[in-house]
Amino acid sequence: MSNAETRPVETRCGAADGDGSGPRPPVEVLTPRDVPLGGPRAMTVRRTLPQRSRTMIGAWCFADHYGPDDVSRTGGMDVAPHPHTGLQTVSWLFSGEIEHRDSLGSHAYVRPGELNLMTGGHGISHSEVSTARTTVLHGVQLWVALPAEHRDTARDFQHHIPAPVAVGGAEIRVFLGALAGTASPVRTFTPLLGAEIVLAPGASLTLPVDPRFEHGLLVDRGTVRLGGTGLRPAELAYVHPGRDTLDLVNGSDGPARLVLLGGTPFEEEIVMWWNFVRRSHDEIVQAREDWMKGTRFGEVQGYEGSPLPAPELPNAPLKPRGSKR
Repeated sequence: MSNAETRPVETRCGAADGDGSGPRPPVEVLTPRDVPLGGPRAMTVRRTLPQRSRTMIGAWCFADHYGPDDVSRTGGMDVAPHPHTGLQTVSWLFSGEIEHRDSLGSHAYVRPGELNLMTGGHGISHSEVSTARTTVLHGVQLWVALPAEHRDTARDFQHHIPAPVAVGGAEIRVFLGALAGTASPVRTFTPLLGAEIVLAPGASLTLPVDPRFEHGLLVDRGTVRLGGTGLRPAELAYVHPGRDTLDLVNGSDGPARLVLLGGTPFEEEIVMWWNFVRRSHDEIVQAREDWMKGTRFGEVQGYEGSPLPAPELPNAPLKPRGSKR
């Protein structure tokens, strides 16, 4: 999915920018902001990454949570061809269906419980349109920053259907990395974790995790406690590295659905603007110029309509800085 804001703000993130002073809470709760995508009938997403207090979790640098969205009212999703560079996009649905086309020639569908991962690398473009079969659109769109040595890797597209794994009162689908004795075969460029967890009503779960990782727990539905901290739907809990278990409790009368993200701290500095992840202002300027000239990112075949134009760059130079730890 594109960051379809017409005036995207500069996001500078990567290595630590704080002084590390003061006690750290065991769980930080990040609240989302609403971002409308497109015109007056376009759907609104809830964005929890990036934000001022935390811009990354591992290499995860962008998290949009949307729906349940009645497409008869909003018109659903129709994102014209747009570019990506220096990142991977991760599409994960709870309901609905999205048609994906990209400049690699991929023509695929995003469906509930199925992972679509696209690697932008040096440059790729794609479109995303909810299908006529879709009545309710509901899911998450995530981005992963590529490390410097791979930021210009070749474009790629991967599809994977993870099998559900039963653990206590939970059902887990691991779409990236390894958890609960199962692992995803999908290639990433830094150590990552991505999983959907559905907790039964009233269930408790102690989940072993990699202590090298920092973790984020996004609540889709239900009232959940993570290590004693209460979380509401659309909130994202952050846990620093060093924990080897996560204690989850579903306090709801119905199932709770969560998305668990994790990764080793991303120590590099990056600049993220619009749909680009680069290392400097000049690299962002070049990527924008290449898109507007119709070079580098390729063409999307089969989409009826014009590509998205790039927004205007801000007046001040874009400067990289670190993600608060």
